[in-house]
Amino acid sequence: MDAKGSSEGRQPAGRRPSGRRGGEAAASDVTDGRRQRTEATDVTGAGDGSAAMTSDAPCRPGAAAPHPAARLLAWYDRHARALPWRTPPGSLERPDPYRVWLSEVMLQQTGVAAVRPRFEAWIARWPDMAALAAADEADVMAAWAGLGYYARARNLLRTARIVATRPGARFPETEAELRALPGLGDYAAAAVAAIAFGRPAVVVDANVERVVARLFAVSDPLPGARRAIRAAAGRLTPADRPGDFAQAMMDLGATVCTARGPRCLLCPLRDDCLGHAQGSPERLPVKPAKGQRPARRGTAFWLERDGAVLLVRRPARGLLGGMRALPTGPWVPDDPGLADAPAAADWRVLAQPVRHGFTHFLLDLAVAVAAAPPELDAEGEWWPIERLDAAGLPTLFAAAARIAKENRS
Repeated sequence: MDAKGSSEGRQPAGRRPSGRRGGEAAASDVTDGRRQRTEATDVTGAGDGSAAMTSDAPCRPGAAAPHPAARLLAWYDRHARALPWRTPPGSLERPDPYRVWLSEVMLQQTGVAAVRPRFEAWIARWPDMAALAAADEADVMAAWAGLGYYARARNLLRTARIVATRPGARFPETEAELRALPGLGDYAAAAVAAIAFGRPAVVVDANVERVVARLFAVSDPLPGARRAIRAAAGRLTPADRPGDFAQAMMDLGATVCTARGPRCLLCPLRDDCLGHAQGSPERLPVKPAKGQRPARRGTAFWLERDGAVLLVRRPARGLLGGMRALPTGPWVPDDPGLADAPAAADWRVLAQPVRHGFTHFLLDLAVAVAAAPPELDAEGEWWPIERLDAAGLPTLFAAAARIAKENRS
């Protein structure tokens, strides 16, 4: 999988663990000062079995303070981001489950800026679930090229075809049904249930995780703190407008409660935030120390004939599965040289490699170029070099092809 995370991307904050009760975990991370604040408006909790949640906001003389969720929703009504997959707050139009689901899958580990134009192009080509279900897999994979984590594209197509077989081709509405679809984990299932169908659900992505960790001053390091963060998010989530609340939390984390330089003066939850009260909200959540990824080396082969280059289809399972690519040898700790070259030819290894980061390792990919022998009968397809942009090469191989084209003799 490509490592393409972003603070605005929908990075799931971890699965919901089992074990100790959620209330115990959250209570250990909330200070006595917060418990002593005046309790005001009751709001029914959305998750973790809570029957009700009381406000932790300071009480103004003569009136109950609005619940934090109410203040956040009021802020969202004024400041919601305009995104092509969203229904604006207050709109009478119901969210389109297809668009909500598609956007949540695209935003996993990929930022909003990168997703927006790709989402719009996708919708123009496959405007609904039926159109996607009828699509050719090669076209879907090519359309996904450059977004990384290519299993997402295969799972989109699998899900579309599953939904097409359901009565009335209706999209599942509950978290349990949604989790049964390919590629939808706890986070994405909760997000689609809440945003598309108004189902009460606790939606915790990386943005929400950051907001909640600061709001409740959860000081235990990740990933161990995720159970406490989810429990706190469940108590905060209202039963009314759960989809808008989830998107409000996402927007707050993406635009105000950012990883670096949080804009606390603009935050509607500033008076409730223990991280702000302690003077250093940017230290939360506490991240674990990053381990060093191992390095691997490989070679990509640019084999040219009559203005075309040889492309192959990678195996369906594994990294970049099902994608068109340049032929490549093994990716191993030591330089593999010309191992598994697609032909015996006069190979020239270029000086400039491609350096690419996958989730679990870093790859230095050398680029070898050659003219194909006239008698060669190679497996793959000869793709016109002038139309290579239409081949849908993954980022890694698009970079290798660019280096090869710049060094054509």
